[in-house]
Amino acid sequence: MLNVAISAAALAIWIYLVAAHGRFWLGRERDAAALPAPAAWPAVAAVVPARDEADCIAASIGSLLRQDYPGPLAVILVDDDSSDGTADVARRAAVAAGQEGRLQVVESRTLPPGWTGKLWAVKQGIEAAGQLPQQPEYLLLTDADIEHAPDSVRWLASKAQGGGYVLTSFMAKLRCESLAERIHVPAFIFFFQMLYPFPWVNRPDHGTAAAAGGCMLVKADALRRAGGIEVIRGALIDDCALAGAMKKQGPIWLGLTERVESIRPYLGWAEVRRMIARSAYAQLRYSPLLLLGTVAGLALTYLAPPLLALFAGGVAGVLGFAAWLLMALAFQPTLRFYRMSPLWGLALPGIAFLYMLYTLDSAYQYVMGRGGAWKGRAQANVSQS
Repeated sequence: MLNVAISAAALAIWIYLVAAHGRFWLGRERDAAALPAPAAWPAVAAVVPARDEADCIAASIGSLLRQDYPGPLAVILVDDDSSDGTADVARRAAVAAGQEGRLQVVESRTLPPGWTGKLWAVKQGIEAAGQLPQQPEYLLLTDADIEHAPDSVRWLASKAQGGGYVLTSFMAKLRCESLAERIHVPAFIFFFQMLYPFPWVNRPDHGTAAAAGGCMLVKADALRRAGGIEVIRGALIDDCALAGAMKKQGPIWLGLTERVESIRPYLGWAEVRRMIARSAYAQLRYSPLLLLGTVAGLALTYLAPPLLALFAGGVAGVLGFAAWLLMALAFQPTLRFYRMSPLWGLALPGIAFLYMLYTLDSAYQYVMGRGGAWKGRAQANVSQS
């Protein structure tokens, strides 16, 4: 009877997720539609925080400088105490693109208490944008490992102007080439959409708020009304924190895209583990109780169905198989987006188990004082430091 109850509960969870949880798994919030041009193209300033990004920065900055955007577009790189010549590489990329006059490099000041390194760099970039001869109506907050198609800023500005959005964000398409990336990346996108169903994010009357930090077009005056970037200065998951603040100011939009790609490689499992574990415990607000609940929830939702399907037999086995099948089917749109075999859907329980281990590791790193580690900085719960 216990096995039947567990398998029935797991199946009920997947029926809810597939049928009633915002239809997150369909991945229909996209940038496929062509958009009408606004009456006037707003001024945009792209702010790129970078710390030891010499390997990626030329492609990232070059893609911004080569935008076909019809309006004013400035590019501001904030060099966050890099030791690998990031700023020089960016300058050479600007020269190669024949756009050296459009790139401004800001050297970051000393990191003050209560700030994460990235957000302190972003603040300084926003300050520099405020000193431009033409004040930007929008700020494009984008990462140093993000490469933009030539029309990405044009599309974002059209979307923002047409819908009156105070925040318009692309979920950058992550690199998915190595075995470690193929195992982890589609599931990462699937889990993110499950946590923050994009259709709910994009509804002004729904409380769910999220954004993807690699590419966020923010209306400058709405950000000022929200209190500026300072209101999230200690946030480790800064994109969703910013989305929460901005949705109080007006509608926001988040969607999948192939216009914007992350070019940062994750060649080995250790690199992927660090990337996931860096913020997993922060997602749980550093709560041991939420951690235990999450582990139990993952076990019931992802691990129980295949185990019961394979080993329980009878009604429990049938219900477990049905839940496993629904799970695999729900994963299919994300797998198609990343051009991967549908058979990966059957592997989702094993992948979820890996994410469970990374979440536990994230909590361990936090207890050991290494939470949120990124390029020499431990930033978990930095606002309390």
